[in-house]
Amino acid sequence: MHTKSLTELAHGLRSGEFSSVELTQHFLKRIKQHQDLNAYITVTEETALQNAIVADARIANGQSTALTGIPIAQKDIFCTLDIKTSCGSKILDNFIAPYNATVVEKFNLAGAVLLGKLNMDEFAMGSSNETSYYGAVKNPWNINTVPGGSSGGSGAAVAARLAACATGTDTGGSIRQPAAHCGITGLKPTYGRVSRYGMIAYASSLDQGGPMARSAEDVAILLQTMAGFDPKDSTSVDLSVPDYSAGLNNPLAGLKIGLPKEFFSNDLNSDMAATLETAINEYRKLGAEVKEVSMPNLRLAIPAYYVIAPAECSANLSRFDGVRFGYRCENPVDLTDLYTRSRGEGFGKEVKRRILMGTYALSTGYYDAYYVKAQKIRRLISDDFKMALTEVDVIMGPVTPTPAFGIGEKIADPIEMYLSDIYTIAINLAGLPALSIPAGFINGLPVGLQIIGNYFSEDRLLNIAHQYQQVTDWHQHTPKGFE
Repeated sequence: MHTKSLTELAHGLRSGEFSSVELTQHFLKRIKQHQDLNAYITVTEETALQNAIVADARIANGQSTALTGIPIAQKDIFCTLDIKTSCGSKILDNFIAPYNATVVEKFNLAGAVLLGKLNMDEFAMGSSNETSYYGAVKNPWNINTVPGGSSGGSGAAVAARLAACATGTDTGGSIRQPAAHCGITGLKPTYGRVSRYGMIAYASSLDQGGPMARSAEDVAILLQTMAGFDPKDSTSVDLSVPDYSAGLNNPLAGLKIGLPKEFFSNDLNSDMAATLETAINEYRKLGAEVKEVSMPNLRLAIPAYYVIAPAECSANLSRFDGVRFGYRCENPVDLTDLYTRSRGEGFGKEVKRRILMGTYALSTGYYDAYYVKAQKIRRLISDDFKMALTEVDVIMGPVTPTPAFGIGEKIADPIEMYLSDIYTIAINLAGLPALSIPAGFINGLPVGLQIIGNYFSEDRLLNIAHQYQQVTDWHQHTPKGFE
């Protein structure tokens, strides 16, 4: 059952081939068999089975949706009522969420079955899923390599078939990078397309939730549930939601693809470049036109991002102070000691590093020199994309500089780790939608192709990805031992 697509699972449930209880039990068994991947922080077995019983009743009464009875998993950054929501951090290890995030509530209303909460880099700060308080997640393609971050638990769980699908969040590439490293499909929607209510904030102007699954067809089904205006979220955009599955089979003849010369420079690994060129040639066969475009300010994306994101995180994480909820140090002598030790003991090294960076950038005398300048660069990057997208329909390129790297290989060098996001960060700064699809392998490790579109063009991106997946089978490969 775990090898079936969401459409196939929904058909199997409605036809009586298997029940939601049987399907849920099947995935729970797989989770127990593969605990060594460390993909889950919390497994909600009892609740899942209860929800599966309810889902079976809905299906029997003809009240099912496309996701009713489907076992899914949520990244542990989305608040879930009466379930631990840790954000991968010691400081929230004892936090039981008192409400559901809008994304979680939407899946509940659709009748999806929650298997549990997925491991992640602490407060979504990381590119390898090694900063989690609960330990590193392992890539099922090679357990000695990272699955990518921060949604590494989501990527590993879907790739290893420990969930039919999963949610992730993307602040600087945290859906697309694990999707690429784990050989699955992951979409970062346009900023504002998916509600951020109940999604614990890292950098509020950059964070965006999105779906992760095996194929573009599956992702379209998930986005249909996730997307939409939410009055509880001030950053949510009030636009109608299209039928994301309706246009998947539209032909690609005449599609104009732009290849940024800044992405395909000599800095790109030659094996990676060759793999991506093969993928782009498939689009030529499907009738697409390919041309080079230039976005000269892309080179400034990483320095701008690592001023803006830490600045926002330093403000957002100030609420974790040991007073109202979360970890509290033992026997504080006064309020200052309570703050200092609770935060010092509760946060990990990378989170502390980014809080300090952000606080410095926002401090008196440096705000204009760093934060304001970074925001001006952000506008230049956004303008580069807007200009390029007047010439072409979509932009394609790498997701990561290399396939998945070894666990422990970069964790001691923050700068090298930050460069892992060199091809994804600019898209978040611009607020554009982008997705990663499997495009081949290098030395047995998956490679992702990134497709970037104009604002609110998720339906077109999914169509472009789906057409590629109709003529290739990279998205159907399963890691050895997880078949």
